[in-house]
Amino acid sequence: MTDIHLFSTVSTVVAGLAIAMGVFFPALAMGRAIAQALDALARQPEAEKAISRTLFIGLAMIESLAIYCLVVVLIILFRNPLLEYLLH
Repeated sequence: MTDIHLFSTVSTVVAGLAIAMGVFFPALAMGRAIAQALDALARQPEAEKAISRTLFIGLAMIESLAIYCLVVVLIILFRNPLLEYLLH
């Protein structure tokens, strides 16, 4: 196996692990946020608008973490900056 094949294989495995963790942990955070929001709505139904607005803002922030992880993984897979050092 040549160096370029080994480098590509390792990059792919690392990218797979990164996207797995980068999606798993925000998914757990979203589930917890939704559960806490439902608990808050059950305790204070009159605060529905404030709780919902805060929940959606929080979910958007959590989802942005998964999107950032996806962007980094795509950079690693398709335009790996470390590949230049291997080819020279």
